[in-house]
Amino acid sequence: MAASETSNGTSLRHAFGNVLSFFILILIGVLAFSIRLFSVIKYESVIHEFDPYFNYRVTQFLTKNGIYDFWNWFDDRTWYPLGRVIGGTVYPGLTLTAGTLWWLLNSLNIPLSVETICVFTAPIFSAFTSWATYLLTREVKGAGAGLTAAALIAMVPSYISRSVAGSYDNEAVAIFALIFTFYLYIKTLNTGSLFYATLNAIAYFYMVCSWGGYTFIINLIPMHVLLCIVTGRYSSRLYIAYAPLVVLGTLLAALVPVVGFNAVMTSEHFASFLVFIIIHVVAFVYYIKGILSPKMFKVAVTLVLSIGLIVCIAVIAVLVALVASSPTKGWSGRSLSLLDPTYASKYIPIIASVSEHQPPTWPSYFMDINVLAFLVPAGIIACFSPLSDASSFVILYIVTSVYFSGVMVRLMLVLAPAACIMSGIALSEAFDVFTRSIKFQLPVLPGFSEVDARDTSSESTVPQTEVPKTDKSGDTLKERPSRKNRKKEKEPVEKPSIKSQIEKRLLVLPFEGSVLAIFLLVLLGAFYVVHCVWAAAEAYSAPSIVLTSYSNDGLHVFDDFREAYAWLSHNTEVDDKVASWWDYGYQTTAMANRTVIVDNNTWNNTHIATVGTAMSSPEKAAWEIFNSLDVKYVLVVFGGLVGYPSDDINKFLWMVRIGGGVFPHIKEPDYLRDGQYRIDSQATPTMLNSLMYKLSYYRFVDTDGKGFDRVRRTEIGKKYFKLTHFEEVFTTHHWMVRIYKLKPPRNRIRGKTKKSKSKSSSSSSSTKRSSTRKNPWH
Repeated sequence: MAASETSNGTSLRHAFGNVLSFFILILIGVLAFSIRLFSVIKYESVIHEFDPYFNYRVTQFLTKNGIYDFWNWFDDRTWYPLGRVIGGTVYPGLTLTAGTLWWLLNSLNIPLSVETICVFTAPIFSAFTSWATYLLTREVKGAGAGLTAAALIAMVPSYISRSVAGSYDNEAVAIFALIFTFYLYIKTLNTGSLFYATLNAIAYFYMVCSWGGYTFIINLIPMHVLLCIVTGRYSSRLYIAYAPLVVLGTLLAALVPVVGFNAVMTSEHFASFLVFIIIHVVAFVYYIKGILSPKMFKVAVTLVLSIGLIVCIAVIAVLVALVASSPTKGWSGRSLSLLDPTYASKYIPIIASVSEHQPPTWPSYFMDINVLAFLVPAGIIACFSPLSDASSFVILYIVTSVYFSGVMVRLMLVLAPAACIMSGIALSEAFDVFTRSIKFQLPVLPGFSEVDARDTSSESTVPQTEVPKTDKSGDTLKERPSRKNRKKEKEPVEKPSIKSQIEKRLLVLPFEGSVLAIFLLVLLGAFYVVHCVWAAAEAYSAPSIVLTSYSNDGLHVFDDFREAYAWLSHNTEVDDKVASWWDYGYQTTAMANRTVIVDNNTWNNTHIATVGTAMSSPEKAAWEIFNSLDVKYVLVVFGGLVGYPSDDINKFLWMVRIGGGVFPHIKEPDYLRDGQYRIDSQATPTMLNSLMYKLSYYRFVDTDGKGFDRVRRTEIGKKYFKLTHFEEVFTTHHWMVRIYKLKPPRNRIRGKTKKSKSKSSSSSSSTKRSSTRKNPWH
């Protein structure tokens, strides 16, 4: 009777805990969504950054023309005169997700615009990411750790920076796909279910559709499988978790046009195939071990290992032969930059020029993950007690993500979920120890003895795997046991309870220390919440296309970008071509609807180098380059008047490096004075005569009479000059965007012949100069 009451109380407690966990998860999802709405509340519902504008334009095309036209769309407004096949060069996961949401809502008579769907896609999926983190962490260390990790990732600044309302980039859905794929892998590993293995392959397919960072998954999971094999933790569950993922996942990945045969022919995927062979060899060895005698087993193992080694060598030889002709040995430039942090700066300056591809500084870790940086080591230690397949995976995840985030600041986004999982485990284990210490030292309630309380607590900690054993013996319990049998039955019940009491006694801490520790942990969490809310409201909510600043006069809004794009849209012809640095290509195409020469896709280094060479050349040479590309307008971004640091003058050396990488006559030392980049009176003549310098500082001295650059904090070197091949047509209110038009080519006088220069005929040369001055066409 007492046992039935205890079981009823336990089941009721579990049911209440499940309901409470469900409501907590709902609140965490609401928190994750609402904390990302500061950008809409403080500013307006607008797309942020640069890449999201391309995704928004593609989503507009998809919802208007359908998926078939989307796959076959050739965009002639980008990369003129080359163009771009959009369907075959874009990761379609984000676009298809937002398009599906728009279609579903309109089918339900909820008429939201495409822009609204794009703005709120990232906050919606941030809630999904929190729930996926809960599922993953629960598989590793239980529901308590899962709820804590979900709450942490809902607010972590690193993830907020890429998922605020308006940040319509691939990472908006990719992080959810990443965590959910890991969850299904761990779930399959714990259960050995082929159903979850199939779902894992489908989740991996969604990740491949969403982001190029899917290569992190297809390398991390093989690393974990190999680790399990080496440490003697191979099981049939491991085989079921890995083999279907490689087969189905690779087949599905090859269906994505931007990936295609790269899923089997690039070096990023070779590790998964090699581990696939190894796990089959190991599985075959375990199989024959169960059907052969020990003597025959040794012979068979030698044969199998020999054949497996030969197969591995053959596969490696084939893979090496496939990539031998490639100068990068089948690796992409970004992958090589991760493996060798100096590779991009040496060989691919276009990758090194991107700010988010730079290594992070130490303060950025504390800005983006804050106190989690201190909790991660404690989480790693907690994962070792006890060490399981699931906990070894998250340890491997945190170690690899720490390395990659140290190489590229953009990959702080991959570190954030791992840090939240580890911190959730650490906080959950700490709260468990401290609350248990308080519980053991609280006064016992009347009607309950101390032994009964301990027995109840010890019974609640019995693993679930022991429950079926008692169920199987249920039929024999109906018979009256003898005294000997009663003693035998009592012994295995008493031993675990005593053992568990001893173990728990060893973890009991002083009452006052436990209370103080819980208070400090709550205070630490409060500091974390305050920092995350500040980061969401101030640091990461401002859209880069609309800038703000605070001064003694109050808030100042700089809307120069949209002002310039609106001018282009209303004052230029539809077929006019606009040249700018590649950073502004997506925005120009999406907002001004004008054809650009280069954009943020950066797929053609030669084309970008051509624009960089034009910006680095003197005015006449630059005019000839742009005229050959049929360019009519040139757009430059200048921050010297208002102090905007991300302008083209600060990016100019990258234009020189990228241009010099293709056209050797452009040399970086020609633009430096004693190794220093200067724009003042000490600047080199090559720098002062470059097109970028002239287009940025033309008439700049008229603003204050001195030509003082607030970004470089100096007066410019060349203040008074005229443009001969370009004319200024528009400058925004704060001088942040300047647009110039190419002057038409000068008329030539038919029949005019050039006189050759001679050292001896100085009089003829002087006659030529005088006649040139009198020519009305020049």
